[in-house]
Amino acid sequence: MTDLPAGDPAADPAAAGILDADELAVLATFGDVRAVEAGDVLYRAGDPATDFFVVLAGEVEVLRAGGGGEVIVVHGPGRFLGELNLLTGQTHYVTARLAGPGEVLVVPQAAFRRLMSSKPDLADVIFNTLSARRALLGVAEAAWAFRIVGSRFSREAMALRGFATRSRVAHTWSDIEDEPNPEAFLAALGLGPSDLPAVTTPTGPLRRATPAELGERLGLTYRSVPGYIFDLVVVGTGPAGLAAAVYGASEGLDTVSIDGVAIGGQAGASSRIENYVGFPNGISGSDLVSQAAIQAQRLGARLNAPCRATALRSDGDFHVVVLEDGSEIPTRAVIVASGARYRRLPVDDLERFEGAGVYYAATDLEARVCSGQDVVVIGGGNSAGQAAIYLAQQGSPVTLAIRGDNLGKDMSHYLVDRIESDPRITVARTTQVRALAGESHLATVVLEHTPTGARRTLACSGLFCFIGAEPATAWLGGEVALDADGFVLTDRSLPEAVVRTSFAGREPLLFETSVMGVFAVGDVRHGSMKRVAAAVGEGSSAVRLVHEHLATSA
Repeated sequence: MTDLPAGDPAADPAAAGILDADELAVLATFGDVRAVEAGDVLYRAGDPATDFFVVLAGEVEVLRAGGGGEVIVVHGPGRFLGELNLLTGQTHYVTARLAGPGEVLVVPQAAFRRLMSSKPDLADVIFNTLSARRALLGVAEAAWAFRIVGSRFSREAMALRGFATRSRVAHTWSDIEDEPNPEAFLAALGLGPSDLPAVTTPTGPLRRATPAELGERLGLTYRSVPGYIFDLVVVGTGPAGLAAAVYGASEGLDTVSIDGVAIGGQAGASSRIENYVGFPNGISGSDLVSQAAIQAQRLGARLNAPCRATALRSDGDFHVVVLEDGSEIPTRAVIVASGARYRRLPVDDLERFEGAGVYYAATDLEARVCSGQDVVVIGGGNSAGQAAIYLAQQGSPVTLAIRGDNLGKDMSHYLVDRIESDPRITVARTTQVRALAGESHLATVVLEHTPTGARRTLACSGLFCFIGAEPATAWLGGEVALDADGFVLTDRSLPEAVVRTSFAGREPLLFETSVMGVFAVGDVRHGSMKRVAAAVGEGSSAVRLVHEHLATSA
């Protein structure tokens, strides 16, 4: 929701949003005072989050969307409205209406972003309140503003839930498998079986919804600005891309970052990261990337997803990133951080079970579907090890199948020790998946012990695949030089012939590709170290090189 949940706001002081006289005086320099009358609406559920409102006199009622429009909370003088959607651009969940005559301070979006980057003390107060309100969303009335309806066995529904969860969208999930009378339940929502998966929203239902359609309805996708040229476009929002967005925005570059799936990339789907500096107890991938995303947005970067890049065009000092919907983002520099994707198993019926028993992430969402049931994890790297441990902790007996015979070859020692000491995890060495079976959802898998050819069938409610990575570079369309495996070549790895013809007498900068002003960082780059900390270092360092390029090309 965009404001406080039902009940007394004072019950959670962190979410109250009360400003003192000095803070109001600072805010006044960024906006204008507007007289308002009883019944005036500041914004409606479904409207884009644009202005920042502070109540100076009178009271503002915050109403739940739909139904009877119940009043959730009332804000009086000194309180401000909104939650983290003021930074993310997400549409409002609720309606804000004046209970009587009064005055409000209106701070336009551009001025609000300037405030958040130039007044750190006041920004901290506002940001902490917005964050506290976002944390309350899942248990508040506003979570019902967006309801995802579908079957837990539907890969389309799982894709919607995954996008909403990774995008931190407050929502309610309704599983028709749990309804005693699904048709009556759907009819009450104005839906039919052929509409699933669906999303009910304040501005009407989305039928046969996709993450892209939901993202557009939420205001999270890219909206073009005619005639505007960005300083920097970052393609990909994993650790490398988010680090680039944070440093790009903090160093004054007009930065936009896009992702074809959801903010966070592969790291955002990791159940737990335990070897990242500064988190002695570990941190979930979703928490790490969500904090980085909010940090980037607070500093002024625009983050949009799902927005899939399909092409890159370059002409001298000018570049254009083309999106799947045909829109274009013009920019002076590009950082390619599109990462890598886990390889797909070469077995029959794989596509039929993807999202319905075959998964490429092991987060709370997937774990709940499989909780207490037998699962199989494929892969010998850290991601597979983390997934096996997490799923076992959620109550599932786990078979970890690896192609080789040495679990410690590609996996960190601390994970190997934990796996080998966990009675809920069975390691199947020199083993590969040969077949999948099930009706609407995966039910069994066939594993083969490759040295002997012996096969066995296991009950399996979830097959989690972490079997190596393929670079996400198809969208580049040959615009930049790649190695034989499709990873982007940069700086010293570029062929001498490319350097002579492409760089006008200068050496390529660190992380620079075969095209001047286009850089590559993280897993997508040839020779990169596949670790979160390394990706963050590359993304942040690349921004310094972007500055150097822009200074010489201006």
